[in-house]
Amino acid sequence: QVQLVESGGGLVQPGGSLRLSCAASGIIFSRYPMGWYRQAPGRQRDVVATITAGGTSNYADSVKARFTISKDNTKNTVYLQMNSLKPEDTAVYYCNYARCQSSKCDYWGQGTQVTVSS
Repeated sequence: QVQLVESGGGLVQPGGSLRLSCAASGIIFSRYPMGWYRQAPGRQRDVVATITAGGTSNYADSVKARFTISKDNTKNTVYLQMNSLKPEDTAVYYCNYARCQSSKCDYWGQGTQVTVSS
């Protein structure tokens, strides 16, 4: 059974940085493309960044050059380094399979809240 546990969120001022972590269990992590998603109040959940099994990353236009996705297969953990944060980055952030950007995924972790505000 897959379990995803996100952490690292918090309150940060505009221009600040945060590093999110997602610990995965119940899957052979290294085999699957993974992604970070976010959902702001009143909005749908959108993909932010994805990383393939081989380590190739892709980003939403809104976060390019500011966010970096990475993973550690030995720790079954995927990370999201977020720099130059903006108020519009405020959302609950989730990790999941990368395929969830185009197909329905029933399981989601609890997410981690990121709030960017002065």
